[in-house]
Amino acid sequence: MVDSTGFLFELLGNDAGSFARRGRLVTPHGVVQTPAFMPVGTIGAMKGLTPVQLAETGSEIMLSNTYHLALRPTPGVVEGLGGLHRFTGWDRPILTDSGGFQVFSLAKINRIDDDGVDFRSHIDGSLIRLTPEIATDIQNRLGADIIMAFDQCPPLPCDPAELTAAVDRTIAWAKRCRAAHSRSDQWQFGIVQGGVDHHQRRICAEQVIEVGFDGYAVGGLSVGESHEEMVDVLTGLCPRLPGDRPRYLMGVGVPRDLYAGVRAGIDMFDCVIPTRNGRHGHVFTATGPLKMRNERHRLDGGPLEEGCDCYACRTFSRGYLRHLFMAGEMLGPTLASIHNVRFLQRLMGRMRDLISTGDLATIPDEFPVVLETDGNDES
Repeated sequence: MVDSTGFLFELLGNDAGSFARRGRLVTPHGVVQTPAFMPVGTIGAMKGLTPVQLAETGSEIMLSNTYHLALRPTPGVVEGLGGLHRFTGWDRPILTDSGGFQVFSLAKINRIDDDGVDFRSHIDGSLIRLTPEIATDIQNRLGADIIMAFDQCPPLPCDPAELTAAVDRTIAWAKRCRAAHSRSDQWQFGIVQGGVDHHQRRICAEQVIEVGFDGYAVGGLSVGESHEEMVDVLTGLCPRLPGDRPRYLMGVGVPRDLYAGVRAGIDMFDCVIPTRNGRHGHVFTATGPLKMRNERHRLDGGPLEEGCDCYACRTFSRGYLRHLFMAGEMLGPTLASIHNVRFLQRLMGRMRDLISTGDLATIPDEFPVVLETDGNDES
């Protein structure tokens, strides 16, 4: 049953040949079928797509970023305009990350201590302080359905002493985030760090689970490790995460990584890749990517992908998409992004269907090439 706060996570089935799970996540703003891919609207907007267009791709949940929203337009503006759902026009579920990854990857760090981080804004250079309490308060005010604990994301490669310090801070900050969380209509997820070190991952997982979150995320992957290293981490870590709680792999959106994550038992994913690639004319298809500026598409009257039901494929040809990109017309990136998001939602939907029948291992037959490579070479 849905709890008094409007949330529920239930498992509906398991794959016969892997650890993949089929489920659904109920939130106050709607239901998310899992495994799920969450497109990223960093500053509360999906680049190039309206909320209606995003919904038409089959997306059920969107991610926005605490770091960017805290800098611009600020939590006070979002809160004053009715919260993130009303502010963005997206009335479906929203997840906000804590800003930890952006602080450690984008900002000019001034100081890290056990209390928090001082950094310089990438917008105007102003000095900003972010602590677990501040990050949690910002997310409480933004009003997303799911919020994340503030963590320290270590670089890769990472000195062992630095990795240990990042894990220790992530654990300590998780406790403080949980204590600071003040809204019963938001679920809060803890984050497990540890790089590619199995020992550090185990320590972090055990301590963060002990805090008692509504779900658990795997952070610090898709930061330069190999596909094999990512799979190795997930294979060792996922069985340690509570089976009755959602599992979220942060920042992953390459199709073969999604497939590997689902097989390992991950329920939720996010990444900027479908819209970022779309803006650059890089289009996903089941048999490999297309680069829309290539001369080979100039007289091609076929859709981006045969069998795709997205608006771009139903309506326009490859030749037209190439024309838009060559002419610098903004419609080109929009149509390519619509297709790319829909492609990933089709992939996730098909994986959900096959998990339900115990046949997930057959999906490479339907999505050849793309589930076997990193998706950089045009077919």
